[in-house]
Amino acid sequence: MHRNHRAAALTATLLAGALFAAGCSSGSGGKKSEEAAADATVGKADTPRMTVAMITHAAPGDTFWDLIRKGATAAAAKDNIKLVYSSDPNAGNQANLVQNAIDQKVDGIALTAAKPDAMKAVVAKATAAGIPVVGFNSGLDDWRQLGMLEYFGQDENIAGEAFGERLNQLGAKHALCVIQEQGQVALEARCAGLKKGFKGTTETLYVNGTDMPTVKSTLTAKLQRDSSIDQVVTLGAPFALTAVQSVKDSGSKAKVATFDLNKDLVQAVQDGSVEFAVDQQPYLQGYLAVDGLWLYRTNGNVSGGGTAPVLTGPAFVTKENVDSVAKFAANGTR
Repeated sequence: MHRNHRAAALTATLLAGALFAAGCSSGSGGKKSEEAAADATVGKADTPRMTVAMITHAAPGDTFWDLIRKGATAAAAKDNIKLVYSSDPNAGNQANLVQNAIDQKVDGIALTAAKPDAMKAVVAKATAAGIPVVGFNSGLDDWRQLGMLEYFGQDENIAGEAFGERLNQLGAKHALCVIQEQGQVALEARCAGLKKGFKGTTETLYVNGTDMPTVKSTLTAKLQRDSSIDQVVTLGAPFALTAVQSVKDSGSKAKVATFDLNKDLVQAVQDGSVEFAVDQQPYLQGYLAVDGLWLYRTNGNVSGGGTAPVLTGPAFVTKENVDSVAKFAANGTR
């Protein structure tokens, strides 16, 4: 379809520019904020110092967000930006963090809209205060209605549909899509797209993504009860690695494939314990969100004319091409 061609073209373009120098590693922590350390390997802009708040729905311990933050840190170092990062998986608390950034009179806000309704009022307040807001990672279908300037991320419906089509090629018949946060729009869209693209049976299993032992036991029990499941689809790298263990513990013959990458997941694709992964390039998302705000503040630039998102995926990582990604994953940028 036309959207698939557009997504593929944009993804190819962005893949070529994705190999930026890695930013400084930053510690994790739910609500803690930090000023990004300057990376001595990146040249600084000579534009006036500005402050950008990045506010996400990240759950504590989710390594996916380390990649987002590294990309944001690298862009902040280049652009002479003080980066203040905070997160909370609770939508109401995330909105409060956005309000805190408004009260601090930051120069720009980059946020994820996993629960768009919770962001509507506070984004309007930021706009009224003259603070530009960009979206990334979650909220593709809602960013314009929320009043954001730009959006950087993956079209999860397209990614899910492409995932399903790949499962058709692999001969799967019964897929279990594991959602770690019920109601999170990006995750729900992935499973909806999967169901659309997959010709077999698609079933959804909700788990509590903040409690990995429970994720493992819930998935193991499901696989023990239903031997017809031949494909487990997870929506994050840590969950894929847990699913591999659940498959073993249950005695299931199901295969595991996933959305998103980390270093350990790359190794799992290399050794064949995970079939493939869909990479939405979180490092690139963090980088572009911060750099986009700098470009807007310093030169009035708006990517996509403010009407089209900048797509960073999907890109499939398989055993055939994983080695080309592995060195970047080892550096913590893929």
